[in-house]
Formats: sequence, C-alpha cells, structure tokens
Amino acid sequence: MTRKKKVDLDVERGIAPGLVAKTKKRLVVASGSSHPALSEEVALALGTELVPTEHRTFASGEILTRFEVSIRGCDAFIIQSFGPPVNEWLMELLIMLDAAKRASAKRITVVAPYYPYSRQDKKGRGREPISARLVADLLKTAGADRVMSVDLHAAQIQGFFDGPVDHLFAKPVLLEYFQRTLSPEDREKLTVVSPDTGRVRVADQWSDSLGAPLAIIHKRRDPNVANQITVNEIVGHVAGRVCLLVDDMIDTGGTIVKAAQALKANGAERVIVAATHAIFSDPAVERLQDDAIDEVVVTDTIPLPPEKRFDALTVLPIAPLLARAIKEVFEDGSVTSMFDGAA
Repeated sequence: MTRKKKVDLDVERGIAPGLVAKTKKRLVVASGSSHPALSEEVALALGTELVPTEHRTFASGEILTRFEVSIRGCDAFIIQSFGPPVNEWLMELLIMLDAAKRASAKRITVVAPYYPYSRQDKKGRGREPISARLVADLLKTAGADRVMSVDLHAAQIQGFFDGPVDHLFAKPVLLEYFQRTLSPEDREKLTVVSPDTGRVRVADQWSDSLGAPLAIIHKRRDPNVANQITVNEIVGHVAGRVCLLVDDMIDTGGTIVKAAQALKANGAERVIVAATHAIFSDPAVERLQDDAIDEVVVTDTIPLPPEKRFDALTVLPIAPLLARAIKEVFEDGSVTSMFDGAA
C-alpha cells in the first residue's frame, strides 16, 4: 500500500493547494579576510561559529572564495571590514556575495563596520564620482539584500542602497567607557568639542548625554589638497576645561591633532579624542602621540596591528553591538530600540 503525501487543500479560504514544510530560519555568519578576529568575536557573542570558508588568491592576483558547507535557505551575514588594502577587501566581499547568492542563501546581509569610500558621498567639484553610491550599487548587484554599518560618514549613504540599511552607532560603547573612567572632577570640567561644523549634530548628542557644554572648531579644508586643514577659530569656552573631541573616524590624524593643538593653545586642561573608526593611515600614529592629546579612544571596527598601537590608545570592542544588531535583524526585532529610537 502506497502512503499518500499530506497535501494542504485549504481551498475554501482561497489558498492554493500545496505541501506544508516544517522548516525553520537558520542564521549563519561568514567572514571575509580583512578582520577575522572581529568576525569570530561576533559569532561567539551570537553563540555560533563562522561558516567554514575557503579564501584563495591566485598567482595572477585573482580572488576565489568558496563556502565549504551548504548555506541553502540560510539567513547569511557576511562580515567584512575595510582597512587597507580597501580595494582588495571590497573585491573579496563582492565575490563572497556572488558565491552566497549562487549557493541559494535565502537572505544576505553585508555587515561592513566601516563603509568603504564613505567620504566620497557627494560631488565636491565638477567631474567627480560619488563613489559611496557606486559601492552600494556593487553590493546590490553582487547579491546583498541588506547592509549594516557603524557610524556612516554621512547619513545620506543610507539612501544609496536599494534595500534596508541598518545604521548603527558606536556612541553607546564609547559613552559607557567615559561614564566609567572619567572622575567626578573631570565630569564637572567636561566640554564636548566638535572638530568641524559637519559633526556638530553628533557632538550635540554627546553633549546632551554627558550633560556637558558644547564647543565647535571652525576649520577650512583646501579642496585641492587631501588631508590638510587649517583651524580658524573655536566657538565656545575651553579654557581650564577637559575637552572631549568626538569624530567618526581618524585617517591621517591631521584634523584631530590640529584641533587638539588649538584647544590646548586656548587653555584646555586636557584633550581626549573619541572616534569610531581607527583608519590610522601614515603618519597618524606619530601625530596622535602629540603632546596636545592626552588620550585616544576608538573601537575595533578596523583591525589595528601592534605597530599602530601606542600607550595613550584605548581600543573598545564593537562585536557585542554588531552581534545584538544581527540578532535583532534575524529575529525580526527592532534595531532602533538599541539606540533609544535614534537609529
């Protein structure tokens, strides 16, 4: 006797006949080659392991990635950060996306703690590219359904990607550190400083959270010369104050160091720098050890080798924040709730 398959014939409710599958969602985390330590920490925080993945570079420089186990029907989160060499990591990510798409992953989320080319978010002069938009188009074409990133250089980048973008903030991670380490005397003398007019909104939020006054540094940047700025004036009272300079990234360190020097020249007692992304292109490490800077606090969104670390540097882990956001997305929860409705 042949047993018939169980068929759902709920025609009365206007539902087509078909087979009912008892499948469950499955979260998998894969890692690119740029920051494996961070990926491992995220997987550990989620209570899982990284997908075994083969990464190979041929003699010609071409890249191959292959998932060594099935990810069919999975909710895949691919973690790739973008320290140097940025272009190699971007190409590897695109190839991983294509591999995941062709391996029939159900949904693919790119977790890029630092979004590449984020400073090229608009045309500053004629005949310039908008490279941040180009990266978004590449990710979508390669197979990404969703993008997750931390402290985008410009919030408008969220609109470049044709799909959901989870814009996370490192502020809770950094804020907890300062609330724990600043003495009551320092808190009394604390002033939050925006290194330029473009970061005023972020600095203002820090000011509210810490209950500290706000100061702003007005700077002028030569559009024809990269990584060079001139500090013009400081708006706000900084004499005798403990100044907390907040920014989204530190690349060559020129902006931050000149800002710190200007604060000390105007009577600041101490200058502490807080930033999310420690790019630290040369000669950033040398510059950040300037006498004008007392402490630098960053997160590990970008890998920092030993030669780029120094005594006054504190590196905070971003993995717990990423893991929580991934869990919220996977469980159809609220990422916004992680930031008191600000995300």
